[in-house]
Amino acid sequence: MEQKKLDINSIVGFVLIFGILIWIMYQNQPDPKVIAAEKAQKELVAKAAKAKALELKSIEKAAVAVAATGDSTQLVQLQKTLGNFAYSATLPSAKGDFTTIENQVVKLKIANKGGFIVEAILKQHEKFKKGSGQLVELIKDNNANLNIALQTSDNRTLNTKDLYFEPTISKVGQDQILSMKLKAGANEFLEYKYILKPNDYMIGFDVRSQGLNKVLNTAKPLDLQWSMKTYRNEKSISYENRYTEVYFEHQEGKIDYVGQGENKEENAEKTTFVAFKQHFFSTILLTNTPFASSKLVSSNLVKDEAIDTTYTKQFTAEIPLAFTNGELDYKMNWYMGPTDYKTLHSYDKNLEKIISLGWGIFGWINKFIFIPLFGFLSSYIAYGIAIIIFTVLIKIAMSPITFKSFLSQAKMKVLRPEIAELGEKFKKDPMKKQQETMKLYNKAGVNPMAGCIPALIQLPFMYASFQFFPSAFELRQKSFLWADDLSSFDEVIKLPFHIPLYGDHISLFPVLAAIAIFFYMKMTSGDQQMAAPQQEGMPDMAQMMKIMIYVSPLMMLFFFNSYGAGLSLYNFISNLITIGIMIVIKKYFIDSDKIHAQIQENKLKAPKKPSKFQQKLQEAMEQAEAQKAQRNKK
Repeated sequence: MEQKKLDINSIVGFVLIFGILIWIMYQNQPDPKVIAAEKAQKELVAKAAKAKALELKSIEKAAVAVAATGDSTQLVQLQKTLGNFAYSATLPSAKGDFTTIENQVVKLKIANKGGFIVEAILKQHEKFKKGSGQLVELIKDNNANLNIALQTSDNRTLNTKDLYFEPTISKVGQDQILSMKLKAGANEFLEYKYILKPNDYMIGFDVRSQGLNKVLNTAKPLDLQWSMKTYRNEKSISYENRYTEVYFEHQEGKIDYVGQGENKEENAEKTTFVAFKQHFFSTILLTNTPFASSKLVSSNLVKDEAIDTTYTKQFTAEIPLAFTNGELDYKMNWYMGPTDYKTLHSYDKNLEKIISLGWGIFGWINKFIFIPLFGFLSSYIAYGIAIIIFTVLIKIAMSPITFKSFLSQAKMKVLRPEIAELGEKFKKDPMKKQQETMKLYNKAGVNPMAGCIPALIQLPFMYASFQFFPSAFELRQKSFLWADDLSSFDEVIKLPFHIPLYGDHISLFPVLAAIAIFFYMKMTSGDQQMAAPQQEGMPDMAQMMKIMIYVSPLMMLFFFNSYGAGLSLYNFISNLITIGIMIVIKKYFIDSDKIHAQIQENKLKAPKKPSKFQQKLQEAMEQAEAQKAQRNKK
């Protein structure tokens, strides 16, 4: 009867909950008037955009006609729309050509219309995989835009992206200089000056005006608008997208980033560079005169990896350009090249900080140990072998810490029977048991924390490796064994279906690393369980270790399947070496009988003075015991 009543109550409860949900959905349904207003607004925006496009097309057609024939009627019409800048329509550049400049590493195409870079190709780097024949294209097919909104003295708003610049190319020594001038008269202009040096990814970019103090409204800054949809360049779009984001330097050297997601926005003051960073390539705008402020926005364009395969992110930057004595004068640079630590560091402008090497000690390990060591090794030997030797050296350097950890486990293992005896003796008094256990540790000269500290010391190196290998540009498109690109996944089997969190392929190095982790944990879990007896009121560590033996390899399989093969190779070799070191230490350096004899000898000596940590722990236990005694008296 009770069960039936319970079932009826459950049914009534579900009905009520369902009814509440329906009511909430009804109350929150969109207002038809709001929907109609939004639809009308969208139609107005679309109509305005169409009208603007037609106007621009008409202006462009008129400009070409004026440049070709000098048609005065068309010129008068342009003056009504463009004001003083109608002068630019009288120049041959209004026909809409391009100017190309290039050096050994980069090729740039600059359009007369807008005066900005419409094509930037890196000549020494290929998309997707080595031998693809497709060069990396940072800018192409209108994926990027640069515009300055001009506020004229006669209350017009003109966009430089819609106006024609006059190109003039020259050379100073080996440097190529391209001057693009948007003219309002023979000696009145806005100039973009591009300076390309030999074999350099850094391009000079000066923006200045001359004689425009009466043409433009100089009371407030002009808005520089820079946008880019970043092209996919790597084999794994999800892996590349994870490391694609906007970085910026502001407040006299502080580096920050916008973050991942939809319409993520940051506002910064005194900005000295804005970096549209991709995983292995970046486009960076730098300035000698800090921008007073900047508004930076990032949006993810990859909704479905099977469909969205061309672009990764949409980046925009809005930056005010202030006038000085009625004119613009900014000395800037474009960096268009690899997101490579050494290359970026060589410019001495903090650009290398856009590469995520980890914060605090993790970054120091990468900066002062991993990068120099791996750079030295890879300059002499193949990259795959360099990773193996690099791993061996790191593990050898850490072997004394590993030895101390295993020695501590061995000591705890020897003391386990006595600890278990104390546990049985003070079974009804957990606090007393803890106090007596600490006394035993102190008397035997054993530090229960000695096994944890070495492991904690090794953790920063492990975390640093998770930052170092995904950022190592030198691994890009470098092959080793079956992996054709150590910076991407080493696919050995292509699956005909997609597994959530895993992918549609099987990478072999993560499988090998998972197997190595399994055997390592299998070998160490027994000692850890024997060394650490179960404490009353504490989690069952033995049971947790049994679970982790299987969970850790599974995590390696799933999370590393789409990671770079270099990181998985490092983890595989690292665990193999650790297993080898552990076997050698146990066989040749740790003797349980000698450890037992040493502990017994230590017991006969005067107890060592406890450490500050042990003293505080003992004092805390004594206070807890005293409080417990007082409560019992009451």
